[in-house]
Amino acid sequence: MTATATAAIAPLATAMVARKNDFVLSGPVGSFDAYMDKVSRIPVLSREDESVLASRFRDEGDLEAARQLVLSHLRFVVHIARGYSGYGLPLGDVVQEGNVGLMKAVKRFDPNVGVRLVSFAVHWIRAEIHEYVLRNWRLVKVATTKAQRKLFFNLRKMKKNLAWLSAEETLAVARDLKVSPAEVTEMEKRLAARDLAFDPVPDSGSEDGDETYSPAAYLPAPDADPAVQIENAEWEDTTGDRLQSAIKTLDPRARDILVSRWTGEANATLHDLADKYGVSAERIRQIEANAIKKLRGLMSGL
Repeated sequence: MTATATAAIAPLATAMVARKNDFVLSGPVGSFDAYMDKVSRIPVLSREDESVLASRFRDEGDLEAARQLVLSHLRFVVHIARGYSGYGLPLGDVVQEGNVGLMKAVKRFDPNVGVRLVSFAVHWIRAEIHEYVLRNWRLVKVATTKAQRKLFFNLRKMKKNLAWLSAEETLAVARDLKVSPAEVTEMEKRLAARDLAFDPVPDSGSEDGDETYSPAAYLPAPDADPAVQIENAEWEDTTGDRLQSAIKTLDPRARDILVSRWTGEANATLHDLADKYGVSAERIRQIEANAIKKLRGLMSGL
């Protein structure tokens, strides 16, 4: 649920949860049968009672009136939610999203229009459930625009007892839903696809796991290009030869200081070399710095 939607129904939701000893709106918790038992015990409002409660909520901000309106229509939310059981999502979660839509409908309901709340609320309930289905049915969204959402739900309903659509059936669906045949074909492919784990665990059904395939197995390694490997190897060889040639141009003391400081198994300290040559540690550091600077110039010129 978005932050805007949460803010819009927050007072009503708070009022619902505040009466948790009677009923909690936050959705089915635990046994769904127990939830249905509670919902079925809530009496259905008459047209007159519904109008009075809706007027109290609209004119006076009476949250208790809104609460009664919502509770009396929860069974209707369950009825709508059952129609989405084929998407493989928990029915309790679908009902919970439908309850959010019901609260939004109660907030916007005008009793003077002359329609019952149940007729007005169906749009809001379905809208919330649709958003939930699209967010959770697949890891990758199958519908991102309004036209694609409409196509997603209608095409899936049409294909319940059909295999792949023929060219004539595709044209008929496109004409009925006012979309292009290409969009129908693309959505049909998305509906037929299945999510694949990027890096799944080995298949327990095989002895060595060789039958497990995943996208991760087909990604090239960063160093898999033979040309890059040869280039790197040649660069390392050439750099090593050039470094050896540059070191030979240094005077013996500077060469010994660099070798002792950087290439020995136990690198010598500045004080160790100062004692060896009878100079200060600072002088050893200066000789080292000058030698490194000279090497850089020689390496760039070779």
